[in-house]
Amino acid sequence: MRRCALVALLAAISACSKPDPAPPAATTPAPAAATAAASTTGAGRIVGKMQAGGTAVVVLEAKGGRTFPPQSDTPVMDQASLTFSPELLFVRTGQPTEFRNSDDTLHNVNVKHEETREQAFNVAIPTGGTYMHTFDRDGFYRVGCDIHPAMTASIFAATTPFTMLATPDGSFAFDDVPPGSWTVTVYSGGKRLHKDVDVQGGLTEVTIQ
Repeated sequence: MRRCALVALLAAISACSKPDPAPPAATTPAPAAATAAASTTGAGRIVGKMQAGGTAVVVLEAKGGRTFPPQSDTPVMDQASLTFSPELLFVRTGQPTEFRNSDDTLHNVNVKHEETREQAFNVAIPTGGTYMHTFDRDGFYRVGCDIHPAMTASIFAATTPFTMLATPDGSFAFDDVPPGSWTVTVYSGGKRLHKDVDVQGGLTEVTIQ
């Protein structure tokens, strides 16, 4: 199941090393693009391709640092029918995230940083309740409910707004990318792969191997 694939991905990432093609067929739907909060003059589009198979998180980060507009919407992780939804949530580091309990029973939300095992928070949320949290560190987080151990989910926090899951065929795309030097990082199958790209407007194609 997709949830199992995400859990397996996180388990592999915690021990992963740091190493260092044809376009999809016309019948393959184009991947949903991660877009910055506001369009930028001279911005370009990055379209990428990697080997298909498994779950892959793709992150686009500016080299040398860059300030991005604040998020326009607050990301939400809900609890309903004894399930966290979504099972993988992308959030912005330094900006608020909302946790809800839409179930008819008490839940808690226990969140730890995947790499450091540092506790982000552990709070109980009653039915109809909410809790706001701002993540201060980039990376993957494990989410669980101590009351219902079968409930699990994952969070990926990043300063950049350009984060997404690749499609099953290994495609990904980022829109409204400001001109400059960027690094594409792919987390998949226990590996962390990097590719530097320069955006000068228009279309930039990248292949991750």
